[in-house]
Formats: sequence, C-alpha cells, structure tokens
Amino acid sequence: MIGVVIPYFQREPGVLRRAVASVIAQRDVQLPVHLCIVDDSSPLPAHQELAGLESGGVDVNVVVQPNGGPGAARNRGLDSLPSSCEFVAFLDSDDEWAPDHLARAMLALASGANVYFSNFYQLGQTVGAFERAGRLVANRHPTIDGAPGLHQYTGDMFDQVLRGNVIGTPTIVYRRARFENLRFRNDLARAGEDYLFWMAMAHAGARFAFSTQIEAVCGRGVNVYSGVEWATDAFFVRVRNELSYRKATRRLYALNPEQQAHVRRCIRQLRRDFALALLSRLRKGPRLPSGLLAAQWREDAGSLLLLPLALLPVH
Repeated sequence: MIGVVIPYFQREPGVLRRAVASVIAQRDVQLPVHLCIVDDSSPLPAHQELAGLESGGVDVNVVVQPNGGPGAARNRGLDSLPSSCEFVAFLDSDDEWAPDHLARAMLALASGANVYFSNFYQLGQTVGAFERAGRLVANRHPTIDGAPGLHQYTGDMFDQVLRGNVIGTPTIVYRRARFENLRFRNDLARAGEDYLFWMAMAHAGARFAFSTQIEAVCGRGVNVYSGVEWATDAFFVRVRNELSYRKATRRLYALNPEQQAHVRRCIRQLRRDFALALLSRLRKGPRLPSGLLAAQWREDAGSLLLLPLALLPVH
C-alpha cells in the first residue's frame, strides 16, 4: 500500500479538491492507495471541501488537529497511516500530481532506491525546477530501465540539499520501513523542516532516484513559504526559522570546511535580510508585533548585536 499525506490549511474553495483529484487520477499503480488528509484547523474544513467527491477506489481518511503548521500536520499524517503502508508520498494541499507520478515512483524504487523525487513546476512557472536552478544534470546520473527520464542519483545528496536543494516536497515518495521513525521538526513552521528531513535521509545512507519529467505542479493557495511577502510578520518568522535550520545543520552534523563556509554565508545573508526588513518596517510601518525582537534575540542574538554589519553586502 502507498500512503499519501496531505497537510491541509486553506481559505479558498476548490484548492484541496484539485489536489485530491490528482491523487485519485493516478494510473497504472499496482498497489492500493491510502490518502490521509490532516486538517490543520483549516478555515475551510476538509470535509466540506471533499463533499460529494468520488474516491475512485482510494481510501480517504481525514484527521483534524489543532493548528501546528505543515511539519506537525505531516507528522500526524505519518502517525495515522495504516501499518500496511509500505511507501509514503507527500503532496501539499495546493499542489497537483501528474497522473503517472506514483507509477513512475514505484518503478524507480523497485530498482533499489529508498527515496524518489521528480522535476516539478514551481508556483507560476512553465520551466521545470531542475532547469531553472541548474543544480541537477541528469546525464551525470545512470538511467533506470522501465520509463524514460528515470535516474539513479549518484552524488552526495546531503551536500546537495545543504548547498543547493533539488527536492520538491510534493514529489517525494519513499520506503516507509527504511525511515519509520523519521519526523519533521514541528517548530519550523515556515522554513527548513523539509530540508532537515531530506538531510536526515541522506545522512542515514538513503539511495535516491529521480525523474526529469514534470510530475507535480505547485498551485496558489496558503503557502507558508513562497506566499510570504517582504517585511511582513510572516517574513520575520520565516527568517527566524531559516536561521534555526541553518544552525541546526552545524549542530547535528560534522560539516566539512566548504559546507561550514556556505552555512556562514547563509546566516550572514539571513541577518542582512532581517536588518533590511526591520528598517523597512520602522520607516513605513505597520508597527512591529510585540515579542518579535525578543523572539529574534532568543533564536539569533547576532541579528541584533551585529545589526549595522548585517547591512553590508554578503560575499
């Protein structure tokens, strides 16, 4: 069985319904599919969104929980999957799969891989994420028989995620038994929790496979990362979460000198982003939320102590 986890928090009707329809529309999948939707106290309830939708043989389970963010919702979904689920796939509630996504994932995982990901369209894009970023050159990785565009990933995925991530969360499918106890960090509601998840997989020796075919399209909904605008309250939370993620990589793993230098540059850039956004809010408003500076101090005192230096360009 394949377990699909969708964390759900949306305000616009039709968003979740389209995502679920793309799961139901999967073709040539030899295993049964169990879909777990975790309603993270969505303003538009999942049951209301799915009323009257034919499941097409997919076993659909809706779990409702107090709002905790996407990481907490995915964790609840992982905990709620039946024990018979051999594979886990993630899809966000504002994204949609291509009809052959799961079938291609099963082919790739049958080749000996533990984790599968694919190319995808980011929000509003018509060029694939692989091509836009230029971080993954397919012909450097051996092909997998069975379908065009399938490859074994042969690089250092830990370093890839740390310095130039290529994995889109709505394209991930993995063997559950290999990572039975792996969970997302609940405290990183707006950034970094997925990267740490992939890095933990890589550090544990996962074998990755990927597809150059576009197998997911990111839609416009309540998106806790790409939907965040400059200098908003949510922007400051995202910067704080990204700082926490970058610092966690140094604490959890023995990074080589190049990786350490990369993390230092990222932290300097995040501090600069914080400083510029802070000055923008002080000049133009609205007033800063109470507790913002205290929260930033607790996470990264350097953001405030080094405020003048943070305004210098990062090289």
